[in-house]
Amino acid sequence: MLIISNAVHIPDDEIELNAIRAQGAGGQNVNKVSSAVYLRFDSQASSLPPFYKERLLAFSDSRITAEGVVVIKAQQYRTQEQNRADALERLRELLLAATKVEKARRPTRPTKGSKTRRLDAKSKRGTIKAGRGKIDY
Repeated sequence: MLIISNAVHIPDDEIELNAIRAQGAGGQNVNKVSSAVYLRFDSQASSLPPFYKERLLAFSDSRITAEGVVVIKAQQYRTQEQNRADALERLRELLLAATKVEKARRPTRPTKGSKTRRLDAKSKRGTIKAGRGKIDY
């Protein structure tokens, strides 16, 4: 069981884990052992709350398909158990990131001090540039 928060849990039977052979360097171990883990999680057919499902579909991430299926490939570690734990942790982090509600930004006016500093910097820069001209004697 994958625990997302105090109220949200994902049962093991909703997460599909397959062991595959890893890519890249590693010599004979990579060629013989299926240590990489391929995780598939269908969010729309799962027992997640509707809020999680909606946010996951709206979240822009290359690991989420248009149908709401999350696909994660973990092959960083040498053992299948470590890759399995890594894939589950990445799924958990993805769900938490998708459901994080950003605080709305309220636009504010610049302060009087910041306006004067900006105008002083502009005038100082203008005098520097004006001094670069041709000097007449």
